[in-house]
Amino acid sequence: MPLRHLHSLNRYFLSRRLALGTLASAALLAACGGSDSADAAGAGQPATATLAVLETTDLHFNVRSYDYFKLAEDKTYGFERTATLVRQARKEFANTLLVDNGDTIQGTALADYEAEVKPIACSQQLSMYKAMGALGFDAGTLGNHEFNYGLPFLNQVLGGGMEVDGVDAAQKCAGNGYPAVLANVYSSKTGKPLVQPYALLQRTLVARSSDGKEVRLPIKIGVIGFTTPGIMSWDKRHLDGKVYTEGAVESAQKYVPELRAKGADIVVALLHGGLDGSAYSPTMENPGLYLSRVAGIDAMVMGHQHSVFPDPSAKPAFSQAGVDNAAGTINGVPAVMASSWGKALGVIQLALHWDGKAWSVDKSGSKSELRNIQAKDAAGANVFVDADPAVAPLIESQHQAAIQYVKTPIGSTDFRMSTLFADVGDPGAIQIVNQAQQAHVAEYVQANLPQYAQLPVLSVSAPFKSGFQGGKDFTDVAQGPLAIYNAADLYLYPNTVYAVKVNGADIKDWLEAAAQRFNRIDVNNAQDQQLISSFPGYNFDMFTTPDVQYEIDVTQAKGSRIRNLSYKGQPIDLRQEFVIATNNYRATSGKSFIAKLDGSSTIWASPDANRDVVIKYVRAHPQVTRAANGAARSWRFTPVKTAGNVVFSSGPDAISVAQAAGLDGVSLLAADDGSGKGMSVYRIDLSR
Repeated sequence: MPLRHLHSLNRYFLSRRLALGTLASAALLAACGGSDSADAAGAGQPATATLAVLETTDLHFNVRSYDYFKLAEDKTYGFERTATLVRQARKEFANTLLVDNGDTIQGTALADYEAEVKPIACSQQLSMYKAMGALGFDAGTLGNHEFNYGLPFLNQVLGGGMEVDGVDAAQKCAGNGYPAVLANVYSSKTGKPLVQPYALLQRTLVARSSDGKEVRLPIKIGVIGFTTPGIMSWDKRHLDGKVYTEGAVESAQKYVPELRAKGADIVVALLHGGLDGSAYSPTMENPGLYLSRVAGIDAMVMGHQHSVFPDPSAKPAFSQAGVDNAAGTINGVPAVMASSWGKALGVIQLALHWDGKAWSVDKSGSKSELRNIQAKDAAGANVFVDADPAVAPLIESQHQAAIQYVKTPIGSTDFRMSTLFADVGDPGAIQIVNQAQQAHVAEYVQANLPQYAQLPVLSVSAPFKSGFQGGKDFTDVAQGPLAIYNAADLYLYPNTVYAVKVNGADIKDWLEAAAQRFNRIDVNNAQDQQLISSFPGYNFDMFTTPDVQYEIDVTQAKGSRIRNLSYKGQPIDLRQEFVIATNNYRATSGKSFIAKLDGSSTIWASPDANRDVVIKYVRAHPQVTRAANGAARSWRFTPVKTAGNVVFSSGPDAISVAQAAGLDGVSLLAADDGSGKGMSVYRIDLSR
């Protein structure tokens, strides 16, 4: 790069560095274990040190261990618990570097509240950043979700100085408190990186000389960030014509040598992306395998996929060529991916050698691991890391405000929306999810994917709460006002909307797999037969539209149960192509359903959570009715007469729900099914 361009870059990012604040700088110096002065007596002697790179990723604004959609504590996640792990690591290691890997500012009701409901003032930090400030982060990068609220908001929360169309570059705000680095997103206005591509941190390491003495030695740590180019599709409305992206590998090849030329002893890559064995392309979403091969990168933290690395399990999440879960390396480079939502802390122990003049990394002596906030005790019960007591008070007022926000009415329903009888045909709590998903995908396809614009768009969903935990483990939204948290109860999991392209034959096979929810019924058996198998309810995908009709014949063997499958009144054409709206879990991990659900058939991976899409849909259609949103049955059991009772368990005192849904063949058999879970036994007459 020409020297004049380097000088220009330095001037461009000076204001951004100043905006980060002296408080963060002081914390960062302390994080590497001591004063900012080197031990002159030991500087010329060989020495060794360990630098622990600590990673958080995909926090998604989960400051607290709290579910705003259930209005309840959930100890399985939360930065307030990850913070405890950070403090423990700092006691263990003399030298630490704490970095965040993006998808930090979006994901909870608190995030929406501060961005859209009652936007924070320029002088105020986001609650997420305020909590992170208690730990003193050294650096971080931006994920795709950083762009969800638009560039003006991003500019504000990062402190200002972003030179891009539609943004006030002169704005100076409280900022995030640590250097935000991102090398592969550029301003269309300036042709320069949107934020600084990297940071060069000057630190002092506590080391051990060859004679065993403790010495303090200077080190320059380069930190460089990358995000997924998918932002240009997912947030097109915010970014089109304003920014452009570059491949992670191309950006690394440009800036890593620049970092080295400026004296970086080691370089840590913050990749908001993961691992994909496909051939490399500059628009690749998860290029970790290829980024790790760029010369000069000593360690890599990953994210975006909400998965884990290294993974010691028998079936690790990643097993592509070059991935070593035992060593915790990607093509020999120490790496971590610390799950999501603060569920784990990534730790890379970099073994460093000082030869008297310069540092080098001993990759063979380095170690990568995840430290989880949840574990099992000797009795097999779940135990959780305690929350750091310093975090919650920092955001208490905003936390309470968000709770009041999710209680806000967004509509009303004229019927009880429940999954109590979803297993036997009631679409009351599922149809609106399918309607929301279908509308979301159809709108995007028409606007952005003209090659699929002529294909029918359908949607599948499942009864995510179907009694596994007992009589209260059902979606059950009362008739009357609908609040935000009620709408979120309709979609339990934090999945995102995916669209897959399949054909009629695939749909039949998909439904055959879903029909494993039922045991095979013997019509001649005079004893009670259980209808529901151990196949999880959240896997019982179903359509809820008049356009698709089919029967499930539970007297047949698995794989031979779907009968009379039709589309718009005609037998479905097995060759006709369809777009199906589903979730990321099914689209990428559904090979047990059909082979195409391995990610290969995905045509759009939306960044939007399914339950946020449902909330948006209810806001747009606030008068929810049985007729419009809860009565479209796509499937029925094939009528058969049985010698004995066909029975199933569901919640107590609920026969009125079945009757309201028109399930006349359902009757109460016993108030208590004997499981001790507060369930009743119901009978279904399969001949009706």
